[in-house]
Amino acid sequence: MKLIRAERLVKTYRTGEVDVPAIRGVDFAIEPKSFVVFVGPSGSGKSTLLNMIGCLDHPTSGQLTVMNTDVSTLDRRAAAEFRGEHIGFVFQDFNLIPVLTVFENIEYPLIMVQDWPEKKRREQVMRLIEAVGMSGQEKKRPDQISGGQKQRVAVARALATNAQLVLADEPTANLDHDTAYHILELMKDMRDEFGTTFVFSTHDPKIMGEAEVTFMLEDGRIQQPSPKPVALHA
Repeated sequence: MKLIRAERLVKTYRTGEVDVPAIRGVDFAIEPKSFVVFVGPSGSGKSTLLNMIGCLDHPTSGQLTVMNTDVSTLDRRAAAEFRGEHIGFVFQDFNLIPVLTVFENIEYPLIMVQDWPEKKRREQVMRLIEAVGMSGQEKKRPDQISGGQKQRVAVARALATNAQLVLADEPTANLDHDTAYHILELMKDMRDEFGTTFVFSTHDPKIMGEAEVTFMLEDGRIQQPSPKPVALHA
């Protein structure tokens, strides 16, 4: 069974009276428990694809199935519910809430999206804090921890609802080389421990080097689905 399947997927934006194609009839499939990368130049459609997989945007045409659900047919409320139940997000700028502690940032989706009881929330959050190596930091606010630690918190938050799928948009862009490497190792550990599928959009050769499958995007089309890492050349 495929976790994600796209068939003849198209996304076109309307700017004034002009149609701007972002995704031009792509087909791809992603297996469960995999580490997958969409790579390409700016404007190639990477983030657009992630937004559609994450139910943040709708295809113009074609079919997009995520976990046996045709997400292209979901209305706004159904899309939000599906996203909250099944999908986590990691962003390049972390998107932590400044006034909340580490613990509270990870706990947030359990209150706002799934409304877990307090005891169950605390057990889940503390388990994830330990898993991402942030034990002892749970009372600190984002301005009191490093960039790498913020991304660890973001990974824990993405997994808080037991998401089967995590979408990561340029997650290492604001990190130094060593920190980025450790974050990638953390994500692989999370995949192995929790069975989570990670799907990235990136320019980062470190992420491409760790990917099991790389999809090359150019002008909204997949140029080369590859089972091996794809190296960047200067």
